[in-house]
Amino acid sequence: MATVLNGVDTLASGKYDGLLQGKRLGLITAPTGLTLGFESTIQLLHDRYHLAALFSPEHGVRGDQAAGGLVDSYIDERTGVPVYSLYRKDSKRLTPDMLDQVDAVVYDIQDVGVRYYTFIYTMLYALEDCAKAGKPFVVLDRINPLDGVTVEGNVLKDGYRSFVGGYPLCVRYGLTAGEVATMANAQQGWGADLHVVRCEGWERDMLFPDTGRLWIHPSLGIPRFETALLYGGTCLFEGTNLSEGRGTTFPFEMIGAPFIDAERLSDEMNGLGLPGVRFRPAHFKPSFSKHRDELCRGVQLHVTDVRAVRPLETGVTLLHTIKRNYEAFAFLPPLREGSRPFIDLLGGDSVYRDEDLELTELLARFREESAAFAAMKAEFHLY
Repeated sequence: MATVLNGVDTLASGKYDGLLQGKRLGLITAPTGLTLGFESTIQLLHDRYHLAALFSPEHGVRGDQAAGGLVDSYIDERTGVPVYSLYRKDSKRLTPDMLDQVDAVVYDIQDVGVRYYTFIYTMLYALEDCAKAGKPFVVLDRINPLDGVTVEGNVLKDGYRSFVGGYPLCVRYGLTAGEVATMANAQQGWGADLHVVRCEGWERDMLFPDTGRLWIHPSLGIPRFETALLYGGTCLFEGTNLSEGRGTTFPFEMIGAPFIDAERLSDEMNGLGLPGVRFRPAHFKPSFSKHRDELCRGVQLHVTDVRAVRPLETGVTLLHTIKRNYEAFAFLPPLREGSRPFIDLLGGDSVYRDEDLELTELLARFREESAAFAAMKAEFHLY
């Protein structure tokens, strides 16, 4: 099996030097910004070109910031390059002062192919800001670990945009970051000077294990490929009073709460015969986040077939099963007065709180929306 190359891996060939040489470059990156040989994109651009600024998303450019933690501006110790935050309390945008420091902005972060994951909106915000400022924007593209074919879930609706859903994508959208940027630039009419440094050797039906690459966790909450695969469904529990496994060694793979009967829930879920997944009774105490230091009972999800499993439908079915059987189940209230409940922001709609909507009807609606999205997005495929 040949190893697939991400965009950054192709820079050593020199064929993109005309795009990057002689420019003050600003780089948006994270710990996944690595070459196949584990050289950081930060160091590569610093050594090969003129790296003038680093722009930090959630978790920081070196991965030293907690999930949701605000990032301050500072000097990168290794390179001496200034780091400007794109994850501030007041804004997640490139400011005119930041853009004055650079001639072009480069983006290199591994995405997980799921709408809730915030890095994709850091990219789209920056693309729009560069379009307004007349600055070139370069995406060092990376493979979608969940393949470029499979689409799941509903499309985010107007009025439900947030930093966990900033563009009308399906939950599992089957595009690379470069393709999302290309689609948004065209659909929004931004007219950005966009360049995508393409992957090589990637085929659309490839899942991450098919690429020959080593898994680098894009954040501490996604330690394994299987976590990324399940995340599209189990992340929905962040909008509920159940633990989604944060504070354990299996985030987004274990779901539970003190009021759950683990054996009963496991038996019921396995009895549904959902494809590609098995459920095991699980007992755990999160070390942080919801139900910290409390004994939670629930299930651990085990992927038995990475191609057959449908994570979003699995997560939605698990949520509805718990909601139906446990009076203690609750959706979390809005984070602040006047905002929507978090489940609405994750869901891109209020459908999960609709008491009259049956599970079969909900999933049928999602399948219709995902089929339409899959047909539309094909126009923007680069591979």
